[in-house]
Amino acid sequence: MEAIINMVLAQMQPLLNGHQLKQLAITLQAALEHDRQPPKEDPADLLALFLTAKEVEGCSPKTIAYYRTTLEHMTVAVAKPYTQVTSDDLRSYLSDYELKRGAGKVTVDNIRRIMSSFFSWLEDEDYVVKSPVRRIHRVKCAQVTKEVLTDEQVESLRDGCTCTRDLAVIEMLASTGMRVGELVRLDIDDVNLQGRECVVMGKGNKQRPVYFDARTKLRINEYLALRHDDCPALFVSLRGEAKRMTVGNVEARIRELGKTTSVGRVHPHKFRRTLATRAIDKGMPIEQVQKLLGHAKIDTTMRYAMVNQNNVKASHRKYLE
Repeated sequence: MEAIINMVLAQMQPLLNGHQLKQLAITLQAALEHDRQPPKEDPADLLALFLTAKEVEGCSPKTIAYYRTTLEHMTVAVAKPYTQVTSDDLRSYLSDYELKRGAGKVTVDNIRRIMSSFFSWLEDEDYVVKSPVRRIHRVKCAQVTKEVLTDEQVESLRDGCTCTRDLAVIEMLASTGMRVGELVRLDIDDVNLQGRECVVMGKGNKQRPVYFDARTKLRINEYLALRHDDCPALFVSLRGEAKRMTVGNVEARIRELGKTTSVGRVHPHKFRRTLATRAIDKGMPIEQVQKLLGHAKIDTTMRYAMVNQNNVKASHRKYLE
């Protein structure tokens, strides 16, 4: 800064007297020091700006709410302006959160990722010089093999259905692997029965085609033939006025089917994981499974797909013995 001031004073010396040069030096020093100071921050305003940016990027209201709650809790717990928050502050916060709440490693790492996103945004927008989360590494989480549905269990769920709607829901989830949120947003006009495909609205408001089998086509045809309402939704409530099913409706119905058929704990996401696992097991390229499921990153697909260990053994004998 001093070098810049001296350079300007040297250039202006032939044009100004001593008093004017002195005033110019004072003015330049004050202006440059002001520019070096970080902008005054209001935590609530900065958080609101960050959430607006995430909304523009296409994050869902549910994700925005999760970000807000997580960051508000962190802000209160750390009790420092964002410009003064250090890596040690955030490490202590994560450690205390895990101990006091008995949180799992996955939850703690989710909080770390949200804080990383927030402070990286503050850095990009010049509110902080450097994100303190840069020095906090990813939390190592145990890789737990999650259960998938067997062919027998899927058949039991089919047999347990007492109405055509539930059977059509089971078939749609089993053959497409779509998210339950995508399922309930489907309209009748989104479904091309002849081509056995439909267009769903996935995360980030991204549309993608998904495909179903002939059995699903028959079940949907049977279900729609019994419909005599004007509701545009593909799947509607059975009692009272026809209304679009909610995520909670679907989850409750499938959970109930799991109990009545002795399949055990069943939820819509289990169908998605089952489809991914079977697709990989039967040799579908992982990139195509990624497209099928609508994952932005292939790492997410790999976490869903647990390759059958028997096939790994068979491949070992085929290629390595």
